[in-house]
Amino acid sequence: MRYRFTASLLGIALFVTTSSAARAAGPYTADLSKCLVKSTTSTDKVVLVQWIFATMALHPDVKSLATVSDGQRADLNKKVAALFERLLADSCKSEARDALKYEGDSSIEASFNVLGQVAARELFANQSVASGSQDMVKQLDLEKLGKALAGND
Repeated sequence: MRYRFTASLLGIALFVTTSSAARAAGPYTADLSKCLVKSTTSTDKVVLVQWIFATMALHPDVKSLATVSDGQRADLNKKVAALFERLLADSCKSEARDALKYEGDSSIEASFNVLGQVAARELFANQSVASGSQDMVKQLDLEKLGKALAGND
């Protein structure tokens, strides 16, 4: 029960961070998303998650929780730029062209949102991360939530 609940919470967190463009994706965006996911290695996904983390760490509300040096950030920017270039200009060129042509600029954002979600899911599959997420679930009143969600409050 706790594992399913944690997985659901993580799914909600990923869904909330997904733009409306990703939720309204058409068939060309879906094809581009599939290509991006298929064309990235586990190492690529780690780099993408590191870049997302380092970029989010710039926000004043979370800046004090993480230390990312300017050098690390510059290195990640280079790596992610190279990844985006490889994916859009080589690996998924025809899918990217079609998505842009038939579904517009938002197709690129939506497709990379999907890739980010896949990369984050792999990150959360790590035993240490999954275990750490359980620490929050231990703080929940599951009985209260169960009653509220079932309409028995």
